[in-house]
Amino acid sequence: MVENLNKTKGIILAAGRASRLFPITLAANKQLLAIYDKPMIYYPLSILMLSNIRDILIITRKEDLSNFKSLLGNGKQLGINISYAIQKKPKGIAESFIIGEKFISKSNCVLILGDNIFYGEGFRNKLLSARQKSNGATIFSYQVKDPERYGVVEINKDGEAKKITEKPKKPKSNLAVTGLYFYDNEVVQVAKSLKPSARGELEITDVNKIYLGKKKLYVEQFGRGFAWFDTGTPDSLLSANNFVSTIQRRQGLSIACLEEIAYKNNWISKIQLKKLTDLTSVGSYKEYLKQILYK
Repeated sequence: MVENLNKTKGIILAAGRASRLFPITLAANKQLLAIYDKPMIYYPLSILMLSNIRDILIITRKEDLSNFKSLLGNGKQLGINISYAIQKKPKGIAESFIIGEKFISKSNCVLILGDNIFYGEGFRNKLLSARQKSNGATIFSYQVKDPERYGVVEINKDGEAKKITEKPKKPKSNLAVTGLYFYDNEVVQVAKSLKPSARGELEITDVNKIYLGKKKLYVEQFGRGFAWFDTGTPDSLLSANNFVSTIQRRQGLSIACLEEIAYKNNWISKIQLKKLTDLTSVGSYKEYLKQILYK
């Protein structure tokens, strides 16, 4: 299946100040905080790996760069290639494509926000389906009870996008646009064509509106039983921790175990997995890796 997919690279945006989480994030990047038993950055990184993407750019702040490199290095141990770039000022999500222009080169691109967590049956099939589209953009929607807090997409009876509105005062849809986006190679030029919004940022909603205007915007809907967390507040951070804890303890399966995904993707060998297991400190994470190793 990997060979049939277009060349696609992945970007994780992990550069925000996360002011809504102050004082927690005064001394630490939000994406390095724990979501139960793993750093938050593991979760978006796992989504890219589940999409069979091996070339990944992490965009962060200068002061956080060394911590990310200490945690993940160049990704070789996981059979992937991780590179890094700096966002000097918070100029918007869409600036990711301008910062990553050389990295993207002639490839298609997936952007995921570093504080978004996804979980649900059949998710990998949705990811690979989105990747198979060589043209246009794919966004993922999720039903919420407070759509006025999000970018909202309206769809017609055929499931096609009609309109996207950023934080509407009177939402006509309860489908929030999540922080996961698949784009063709045109996205770099689209981002360059944007003008800053009233808050001085290049808005991802404006990128999606351009694709919508060209009738090249596809919407994948997450239904019942699927979980999405935007961990931007203390309450949502706690909810994500509790969710991951509950799922893992009840099912005995680990969410976003990078070593497991790399091994099952055949990106690392059993010998390499054993080395990674041996390097892991004694605890539940090591025990889980040993279960995978000796199955």
